[in-house]
Amino acid sequence: MLEGPSYLFSRELPSSVEEESKWIYNTHRVMELSNKKRQLEDDEEPVVLLKSCKLSDASGEGSSQVNVHNLSISRTQTNDQNHAGNQSDPSSLIIQLGRDISINCLLRCSRSDYGSITALNRSFRDIIRTGELYKLRRLMGVVEHWVYFSCSLLEWEAYDPYSGRWMCLPPMTSNECFMCSDKESLAVGTELLVFGMEIMSPIIYRYSILTHTWSSGMQMNTPRCLFGSASLGAIAIVAGGCDPSGNILSSAELYNSETGTWTTLPNMHKPRKMCSGVFMDGKFYVIGGIGVGNSGHLTCGEEFDLNIGRWREMPNMFPPRDGVAGVNEAPPLVAVANNVLYAADFVQSELKRYDEVQNSWAIIGGMPERATSMNGWGVAFRACGDRLIVIGGPRGLGGGGLEINAWIPNEGAPEWNLLARKRTGNFVYNCAVMGC
Repeated sequence: MLEGPSYLFSRELPSSVEEESKWIYNTHRVMELSNKKRQLEDDEEPVVLLKSCKLSDASGEGSSQVNVHNLSISRTQTNDQNHAGNQSDPSSLIIQLGRDISINCLLRCSRSDYGSITALNRSFRDIIRTGELYKLRRLMGVVEHWVYFSCSLLEWEAYDPYSGRWMCLPPMTSNECFMCSDKESLAVGTELLVFGMEIMSPIIYRYSILTHTWSSGMQMNTPRCLFGSASLGAIAIVAGGCDPSGNILSSAELYNSETGTWTTLPNMHKPRKMCSGVFMDGKFYVIGGIGVGNSGHLTCGEEFDLNIGRWREMPNMFPPRDGVAGVNEAPPLVAVANNVLYAADFVQSELKRYDEVQNSWAIIGGMPERATSMNGWGVAFRACGDRLIVIGGPRGLGGGGLEINAWIPNEGAPEWNLLARKRTGNFVYNCAVMGC
């Protein structure tokens, strides 16, 4: 039973909409109840859905729009009716619809609305906060990508490109050592992981979108920094980096966000630090980096096939830029959109596309003019669903704030569109994209 003040409304859709919709349900009305009305008091009567409805199929990635067909909400007439409703299936979210249809309704809601939906009743709150709903979304291919970034040492923000909404995460609680240490970040499943150092020991802080809190995460089997990483659904792989003694590593580990555990993988062919990682065609790639006794970037990459559990070295996968000292250069700025690998060269202001068959790179256009960096530092280049995004801002007095520019790759030259602008710090320390 839905908890909330009761009132009556109804709405009819044209017959053409009725014919096209397989599943029709007004989830936005549910959100209006949670957004506009306070929760039900003990002496208030709950609302009841009177007519069964169906949910329309998702129209595409990130789709959160649902339609309404002849939906009425009415006050129950007597306390006896209330009592009878409460004795119905206690596992149902919306009793008149049943649990399965109720869940199908929630799957199509934008996850930016889940915070409001949890206020409706305990059943809604439990299915969202336990992560069950996100697992079902993943199985059904319903994914929304949000951008998480830090322009201040212990502060993180999130941006929802679908609604244009900015959100501040709770501040991290740590000591000055962690605040000033080099940090890496990784979004996997429903978690944001931030890696750093406290005094002499590595530490992982974990932010959960289920509880909206920070906590200490499970340590890797081989703690490291300056590694390459990428995620695929509920799993992530980290490869290479340095151990606390400064030794460059060839080891790699797989993280399962659903169990919170790390599994050691076979070693790479070459140890490397300050490398980057991506998933492409279901395989993990580590690209670039600095090897043992080598002050310049490695030109080879390595591919890890999760099905056979084996690394394959790929010579000349990422040739270095001419005239740039690798020791001062940021790790490769790479991203995969629609299973195509792209690289951003902010020194030359060029965007490159990788030809997997020819093992070669081609310049396809320029980068956003106002996103400047220091040898690749201070700017973020990521894939966000089917888009490439660049997060950064102009340097100099007055700054100009942070800008998010996006382009959906096609066969032509990139045409960057400004998604959002915010008056905040314009040096991006860390950035990750979470798709769930």
